[in-house]
Amino acid sequence: MNSRFPLALAAGLALAAAAPLHAQLFTQWNFNSGDDATTSTGTLTPSFGSGTAALIGGATGTFASGASNGGSTDPNTTDDSAWNISTWAAQGTENKTRGVQFSVSTVGMTDISVSWDQRHSNSSSEYVVFQYSTDGSTFTDFATFQGQTGDTWFNGRSADLSSIAAVENNPSFAFRIVQSFGADNLNYEPSNQTAAYATTGTWRFDMVTVNATPVPEPEEYAAMAAGGLLAFAVWRRRQSR
Repeated sequence: MNSRFPLALAAGLALAAAAPLHAQLFTQWNFNSGDDATTSTGTLTPSFGSGTAALIGGATGTFASGASNGGSTDPNTTDDSAWNISTWAAQGTENKTRGVQFSVSTVGMTDISVSWDQRHSNSSSEYVVFQYSTDGSTFTDFATFQGQTGDTWFNGRSADLSSIAAVENNPSFAFRIVQSFGADNLNYEPSNQTAAYATTGTWRFDMVTVNATPVPEPEEYAAMAAGGLLAFAVWRRRQSR
């Protein structure tokens, strides 16, 4: 018998045991107030986990249907509310200042990623910028999205922050989704190119989700390492018979 193969197998088992867990649902906002069958009533309290949601830059918010115009991915069919945002900046002003902000402590977590569903009205800004913060006040641009069709949901937009170590295990982690100037970097472009940009246009948000992986405690690492050593010891004992 080739003695190297079992040894490699035991080492592989130890490494596999010590591998990170898969990312899982950490915090989510579905904005539903409950089964009152009224989408105009909603809540900014997370439907899972903990965190805060806020308007920024002078934007205003109400609640409206998350099922209209194709709908979001929210499985709730009786009370699918979405966060409806309006009162945008005047044309050519306040680039990347108005929108929404979510704050979530990632203490004890790694491999952070964010996803959300978003509906653009015809006259809302086509360009969307996702920003993140490690201190809750200074934000860095991370990704740009385009809503090139008005009155349409763009489901499953996502930002994978797993390569940014500073957002992990961070009590001050936050992210923003804000309107942005178009390709000319001077003016907002409407989602429907046959419409005109208007400050009364709307974005709707639904299923805003933070996924993360728990960081194993030191004793868990020790237990996983012991499991690998035990497998190796069993093999050695069998070889000595």
